[in-house]
Amino acid sequence: MRITYLLVAFLVLCCASVFAKSTNLCHMDGYQCIKVKRGETWASLFPDDNERGIVMRINRTNHQLYSGQVVLIPSNLGSASILSYSPMPLTISVPGEKIIIVDLNKNAWGAYMANGQLALWGPATGGSGWCRDLGRSCRTKTGQFRLYSLGSADCKSTKFPVHKGGAPMPYCMFFNGGQALHGSPGEVMRGNVSHGCVRLFVDDAKWLRFNFVEKPNSSNQYRGTRVIVVPY
Repeated sequence: MRITYLLVAFLVLCCASVFAKSTNLCHMDGYQCIKVKRGETWASLFPDDNERGIVMRINRTNHQLYSGQVVLIPSNLGSASILSYSPMPLTISVPGEKIIIVDLNKNAWGAYMANGQLALWGPATGGSGWCRDLGRSCRTKTGQFRLYSLGSADCKSTKFPVHKGGAPMPYCMFFNGGQALHGSPGEVMRGNVSHGCVRLFVDDAKWLRFNFVEKPNSSNQYRGTRVIVVPY
C-alpha cells in the first residue's frame, strides 16, 4: 500500500511539473493550449502522425494523457515541421562525423550529420538525482562516449526492476557501461527520472538504431557513433 501511495504521489508531482511548464508557455505568441477531456488520447486528438509527433515533442512526453491535462500546441500546426520547434541548435561546428548530443537540461537530444546539420531531434529523459531503490544518485554519466553495442526491439534490462530485470529497452544503444539510449513506451517525460539510461520515444530510438548510428566496425576504425551528454 505504501509503495502504491508513493508511486501515485510521484506521478502527480511529475505531471504537476509538466502542467506548470506547459501553462507558462500558453501565453506565448505562436502557441495555444487545450485541456484534455476524459477519454481523449494522443491519437484521437491528433490523428495525423506528423502533427502528433510535433505536439508530443513540444510537450516532451509520450505519457498517457489524463483528464484536465494541459497540452501545448503550435498555432501553425498544420504547416509546422519537427525541426521548426527544435530546442537543439539547427547547426553546430562541423564535427566531421555523425554525432548525437543529449542535453538533459532541455530534456532533448539531437542527431547531427558530419557537416553539423541537425537531422532529427526528440525528447529525452535521463537519470534521476536520487533512486530510492538503489539508495543513491543514478544520474546519466556526462561527457563524450562511443556507442559500443546495439540491440533490437526485444532488448531488455538485466538489472531493472531491481532483483528481477526484464524492463523493456527497445532499440538499446549502449554508450557507457549499462547506460544506453533506448526507446521507452509511455515513460518519456519532461524531467529526469530514469536509473541512468536515456529514454527516447520508441520510434526515435528505432530511427537512430537503424538509420543513423553505427557500432564499432572496420569502416569506422572500430569507433562507434559519438555520443555527447551535456552536464546537468
